[in-house]
Amino acid sequence: MAEGSSSRAENPVPDAETLQVLRDMANRLRIRAIRATCAGHPTSSSSAAEITSVLLFHTMRYLQDDPENPDNDRLILSKRLPFMDMVPGWLEQGLSAACGMAYMGKYFDKASYRVYCLMGISEASEGYVWEALAFASHYNLDNLVVIFDVNRLGPSSALPLEQCTAVYKMRCEAFGWNTYMVDGHDVEALCQAFWQATQVKNKPTAVVAKTFKSRGIPNIESLENWHGKPMPKERVEAIIELIESQIETNQDLVPKPPVADSPRFNIEEVIVTIPPAYKVGDKVTTRKAYGLALAKLGHVNNRVVALDGDAKNSTCSVIFQKEHPERFVECFVAEQNMVGVALGCAIRGRAITFASTFAAFWTRAFDQIRMGAISETNVTLVGSHCGVSVGEDVPLKMALEDLAMFRVIPNCTIFYPSDAISTEHAVYLAANIKGMCYIRTSYPETAVIYSSEERFEVGQAKVVRQSADDKVTVIGAGVTLHEALEAADELSKEGIAIRVIDLFTIKPLDVATIISSAHETGGHIITVEDHYKEGGIGEAICAAVSMEPGILVYQLAVSGIPCSGSPSKLLDKFGINARCIVATVHSIIMNQSF
Repeated sequence: MAEGSSSRAENPVPDAETLQVLRDMANRLRIRAIRATCAGHPTSSSSAAEITSVLLFHTMRYLQDDPENPDNDRLILSKRLPFMDMVPGWLEQGLSAACGMAYMGKYFDKASYRVYCLMGISEASEGYVWEALAFASHYNLDNLVVIFDVNRLGPSSALPLEQCTAVYKMRCEAFGWNTYMVDGHDVEALCQAFWQATQVKNKPTAVVAKTFKSRGIPNIESLENWHGKPMPKERVEAIIELIESQIETNQDLVPKPPVADSPRFNIEEVIVTIPPAYKVGDKVTTRKAYGLALAKLGHVNNRVVALDGDAKNSTCSVIFQKEHPERFVECFVAEQNMVGVALGCAIRGRAITFASTFAAFWTRAFDQIRMGAISETNVTLVGSHCGVSVGEDVPLKMALEDLAMFRVIPNCTIFYPSDAISTEHAVYLAANIKGMCYIRTSYPETAVIYSSEERFEVGQAKVVRQSADDKVTVIGAGVTLHEALEAADELSKEGIAIRVIDLFTIKPLDVATIISSAHETGGHIITVEDHYKEGGIGEAICAAVSMEPGILVYQLAVSGIPCSGSPSKLLDKFGINARCIVATVHSIIMNQSF
């Protein structure tokens, strides 16, 4: 086997023999694509064959037998290989993740590895791409290279710019990128461009490569209406024979090993030994408790990273920024890109990653969130200003759909803490969970109800008020838990006892506690939530008890369009305050008496 070029600083163009091997390997990739995708997308693979060949067998440094090695160069594209760290969707989302990986390499790891992102040109129509381009330029990510595969065609028709590579070049340059235009099927030109990118400082590089879809496949190359269609079976072998006839060598190229300069560290089982500093009765917003807990966690492990979408004063991640400025990443109001960057930071276990913004704004990035879950990435998203309890602020920021959105995300753990103590524990638990987490924090101050010695576990609810005479189980979370406790106090004056449960985690639910409490309180459950009924806590509990006979669930939830007003007035207006809980309990008891 021949070796790839020896240095990024030397030999920008390999010798003629190596160039021919690269051409041949590109054709072998085409053949493999045709064989592997007889029911898939060989046309798209064929346009990028030379780009992939040059990247994998000449430009990139990595250990083939150790694909997870942290020193390896990174590659993101829409085909899943062992050393490719994400499964971008259609249209792909890889550039934002590549930005996160490059940011980690430049500013946290301070390592030599580089990040390459191969993009289909269709996704250049996506707004998130330009968010990512702006992010990379702003942070001078000179270890990042994006390759635009400009093959003219989208999935269903020709694209607006077709192959106007000069326009793509000008657009990239306008966003502050060092940009090259190349023939995407010319391996020598590609080698030169990728080498030149290594010499550029303080700017990311874009390579705008003019290619042809279905390259090398007669009567299909550059034609429309072939996307996602297999080669005709009767033509497959003839096409493969034609491509094989162009292969002149039988050599492979071995990539050069990476520079071994990435730091090694441990982010497993992060334990905070200092107990929370709050006292029962203290009034603290859970969003502030989040910021304080995250800053505290940052002192325990120096791989904790926080991102925010220009809402840090509201989400209180600014507390982390003040104590750990070198580990805070401002992503500005670009939530789709922020999720991708967060995923990129977390990939390969390089960081314990938290990202925060207004809970309502996560809806803008739902596709990125679901793709992060599919990629099984460990990241915690935090949403503040949830529900109508935001109060006088505009309805724009009142998240009433976020629980529904995150509940459908596979394997996503959802925390909904009700006081500062439980919020702090939610942060520490999320830091150690494999997979995606969501923490829902609230705007108003609420009283601390737990002692600093209280312990919390995922999927374990807290029964915060109970007696042998309880008539109804009331389940709340966040601000509504405090409304339930107030209702319990009011009802106790009438000699009526109710059980009050703090869910703590919405997913997974503590089904055992919910069902046992329901049976002990006459089979009656009231759920009260600062969220729409659809997809919220009430529906989650209805599903959990659906096979249990004798249990009725009464749902109190927000309905209709929210409006501005004082938190107390809005909780009353939408029927989720203590008064409404008391009225519902009275109604249940009255119906029992008949």
